[in-house]
Amino acid sequence: MTLLAFDMGGTAVKYALMEKDGTVLEKGNFKTPNTLEKLTTELQNVKNTYANHTFTGATFSCPGAVDNESGVIGGASAIPYIHHFPIKAMLEEKLELPVTLENDANCAALAETWLGVAKSAQDILFIIVGTGIGGAVIKDGKIHAGAHLHGGEFGYMLMNDKLETLSDTGTAVNAASRIAKRKGLPTLSGLEAFQLKENNDPIAVEEIQTMYQNLAKGIFNLQYVYDPEMIVIGGGVSEREDFLPSIQAELDKLLAKITIAKIAPKIMSCAFGNDANLIGAIANFNQVHP
Repeated sequence: MTLLAFDMGGTAVKYALMEKDGTVLEKGNFKTPNTLEKLTTELQNVKNTYANHTFTGATFSCPGAVDNESGVIGGASAIPYIHHFPIKAMLEEKLELPVTLENDANCAALAETWLGVAKSAQDILFIIVGTGIGGAVIKDGKIHAGAHLHGGEFGYMLMNDKLETLSDTGTAVNAASRIAKRKGLPTLSGLEAFQLKENNDPIAVEEIQTMYQNLAKGIFNLQYVYDPEMIVIGGGVSEREDFLPSIQAELDKLLAKITIAKIAPKIMSCAFGNDANLIGAIANFNQVHP
């Protein structure tokens, strides 16, 4: 059975023609439109591109507080026009297919629990490090969305008396912003920040080290709140070879100081890169339509 999978991001919408077992047949992307009408036109164009296929359904990975039952996406995101109305019903009408929706971080988690590094585990936390920090909670092999669909929003965790959050203090994007401010630069990307660090720029070294320290603190706290079998980390920056070892080094320092803590968090990198949300969207469809 063939499905259309869409991963809706603030910059681009990725899509794939996929089998129900997670096999990617074809994929592409288009720039995220600035209106709902343009989005639906683009989605219809993708479906029409594969007019020779018979689809079982369409499945979406979306930002925000996604409620697949009501078909409404709460919260807010970089795509403001997808929120607070029955978008699922609208998509089903426009695409003439059954539609499922799930939060993007939850989709990444579903991909890893279905086919990735966490497929043998039942209780897992996922941390997605991007512009901000998102996440997901897996309990007994299933998404735990929480009472207000905010389970896994680890980025809101307060990290200091200035009320800075983990999203403020634990991402390369925000570390780069602080480096740029201290150096008097107009802008600086996360990649450029790491390049400065590798060139031993003292400000970059300090700020990126602070980022790792805050991620380690957040992971330590999450381990003792939930006690998962593992904590899986994804997002573009997690693909850097030095990313997990640097967090692990900071965790080791914490554990050496806090000697009462006997359980060391087991941290892993996601198996799937840019396809994680698409694969997880398929996993979600399979759960809703077994």
